[in-house]
Order: sequence, then structure tokens, then C-alpha cells
Amino acid sequence: MSQTTTIPASAKTASIKRFLPSTTNLGAKLPGMARSAGITLASMLLFLLIWQLSSSYLYSVEAESRIDRVLAEQGPEEAEAMRACIASGDISCKPNTLPSPAEVVKASQLLLADHRTISADKAEFKAKTAGVNAQRKEQGLDLITYTGRPSFVDQIFTSLKTVAVGFLIALFIAVPIGVIIGLNENLRTAFNWFIQVFKPVSPVVWLLLVFMIVKTLTLGSDSDTSFLISAVSVGLCSMWATLVNTSVGVSSVNKDYINVAKVLKLGIGKKIFKVILPSAIPLIFTGLRITVSVAWMVLIAIELLAQSPGLGSFVWEEFQNGANDSNAKIIVAMFVIGFIGFLLDRVMYYIQQSVSFEKALS
Repeated sequence: MSQTTTIPASAKTASIKRFLPSTTNLGAKLPGMARSAGITLASMLLFLLIWQLSSSYLYSVEAESRIDRVLAEQGPEEAEAMRACIASGDISCKPNTLPSPAEVVKASQLLLADHRTISADKAEFKAKTAGVNAQRKEQGLDLITYTGRPSFVDQIFTSLKTVAVGFLIALFIAVPIGVIIGLNENLRTAFNWFIQVFKPVSPVVWLLLVFMIVKTLTLGSDSDTSFLISAVSVGLCSMWATLVNTSVGVSSVNKDYINVAKVLKLGIGKKIFKVILPSAIPLIFTGLRITVSVAWMVLIAIELLAQSPGLGSFVWEEFQNGANDSNAKIIVAMFVIGFIGFLLDRVMYYIQQSVSFEKALS
């Protein structure tokens, strides 16, 4: 009969405590943490103050410019009417310049409300077409899908999907090639010119190159290739840091480890996966962190140019829209882009720490 092994409570407590910060260390760190939090909060308040003052100044400059223009073209009465209109806060004559923090907060609330409205429309559409789609599925026909405009939140997830696919493309291209190059000095010399020439190429050029190739390969197809073009372009733009770091990491593995692998007569596969890659992981993940940051940064420009759904397309549409709240929505998108970029970097940092034998550098 099989016996059930009971883990003592003390052992469970000890295993949990390994993942919790030491109370002694935490007490010693608290003053420094409080000081850092205070400095960060003070810098945020200073940033908001400078932002508010800049917004007020630019608003007044734009307002005076508009009044002067009306005065020169239509006379003093119309100029006074314009001044009164601006002072009243009427949207029709409101200067369209850098929005204040309060306007940005209001714009974010409007975007969330718009997302809830669109989500409700999607749910209603799905309920209405459920029966028809069930029949079409049985008949092997394409399902009827919602074709309304995406919300701001939908476009965030679209951008995250695009950057994830682009990152995987960069990973599967850069790491294997980096390992191969790193194992042979002649290959490193042979590929050096290629890396140095193509690494600084602009995302716009990569986008055009990918567009030419994908357009040719998909001739006669009715499918939308904008997502594929964006993802591949992101991958090609961002893979170079991982390629270089992987090559450097593999080539700088301690020679003693290589000699031990020779003594143990390990095959090339085991030598790579058991000796070389574990030793090169810190540098590889440093490259991957840079790749994620670059991928997220170039994604916005690529989406804008490729006209594919995402935050880049959202920013461009709001810029062209020119509505009174468009500038505030663009600033909301800017903060979202920066915050997501920060989170992506932190995720890669903690993954790097969990798989590396050495302490990752922040």
C-alpha cells in the first residue's frame, strides 16, 4: 500500500519564509525606502506643477494669439467677443494646446467610458449573432464578426499582442544565430560587418522592406497583413541587442567549463545546453531586456506607418482628428505607453533574476 508523506508544519513555514523578506533586513531598509518614496513623490509633485504652469502659459499665449489675429482681421468688437468667448470656456473657441493634468484625467475617464460602451455593443452583437454563427459554423462558413471601431483599451491589447509576437520573432532569430556566431571566432568576424551595418537601420526602412516582401508573398490573398507586417518589423528592429549579447555571452564562457565538457566528452548539444547557455544567460537576458524596450518603442511608429490597429494608430487618428480633447487623449496614450514599457522591463528583470546564477543588474 502506498503511504502518504506528511510534511511537518515547521518545514512548510521554513519553505514559505524563503520567499519572504527578512524582518531584520526590512527594518534596516525602511528608512532608506521611506526616503526614496518621499523623493519620488516630491519629484512627481514638481513634475505636475511644472506641467500645470506650462499648460497655463501656453494656453494664454494661444489665446492672445487668437485674439490678436481676430483683432487684425475683423476689428476690436470681434476681438472682445473672442476674448469673452475664451474666458467663458466655450469649446468652440477654446485654445487647442498642451492640456492640463486635470484635462488629461478627464480624457482618461472618457476613454474608459467609451470602452465600456463599446464592450456593451460587442456583447449585444455577439448575443444577436449567436444563433446565426452557430448555423454558419455547422455549414463550414466564416462567422459574422464585430466590425465596429476598437476602444482605447482594445488597442492597448492589440499593441501588446503585436510586441509579443515581434519579441518572439527576435528571440527565435537572435539567440540561435548568436550562439552559432559566439562558438566560432571566424564566424564572429564574418558577421561583424553585417551586424554593424543593419543594427542602426531605421524602423521605417525595416517596415518598407518587410512590406515589400510580405506583399509579394501574399499576392492574391484577401487577408489583412498589417498585423504580420508590424510584428515582423518590430522583431527585425529589436533583435540586434539580443544577437550581440548572446554572441558575447557565448564567446566569453569560462574556458575551464569548456575544458570540463571536453573531459566529460559531452556532445555539442549537451555542451551548449548544459554548459554554454547557463553561463551566458546573464548577458542573453540583458540583451532580451533591451530588445523588449526597443520593440515597445519602435512599435508605436511602426503601427502609425503601417496603419495597423494599436496605440500608434490611435495616436495618429487623434492627431488628425484635431478635436478639443484630442491632445489630452494623446497625453493619456503617452503615459500608458511609458507605464507599459516600464512594466515590461520589470517583468524581464525578474525573469532574469529567477533564471540567472548571478544577481541581475537593474
